[in-house]
Amino acid sequence: MKGAYELTVQNKRIHYQFTIKRNITVIRGDSATGKTTLLEMIETYSQNGISSGIDLKCTVPCIVLHGGDWKQRLSYTHNSIVFIDECNDFIRREEFASEVKRSDNYFVIVTRDDLPNLSYSVEEIYGIRMSKQYAGLKKTYNEFYQIYG
Repeated sequence: MKGAYELTVQNKRIHYQFTIKRNITVIRGDSATGKTTLLEMIETYSQNGISSGIDLKCTVPCIVLHGGDWKQRLSYTHNSIVFIDECNDFIRREEFASEVKRSDNYFVIVTRDDLPNLSYSVEEIYGIRMSKQYAGLKKTYNEFYQIYG
């Protein structure tokens, strides 16, 4: 995959909109900022589609990778955006870093830890915060902000 991909994930209460530009994007931040909620919404949409009450818009497939079968699932996932939560220990392994290098997917990794095995740009480390642009509405609009840069 090459290029930038716009992604919108929303339900009646929460809205995320951001652009993925490189093969590895890292999302960091404090607890309760919406990182895991984002991944849960993507996972729910992947399993149940539009009947989940979640709207996901992207020109490429989006999946959440987790569990012991991560390598097998990654082997048949192509040209997709792969989201991974920090509770998955495999993101710290050299084996995972090798798979990422060979992959044609983009990866969005939610973690507070450093990932020395992966080479990612300091410009692609983001946090999530509530957008002040839409303050006062019932729906919560979240925005990504660049941590370094």
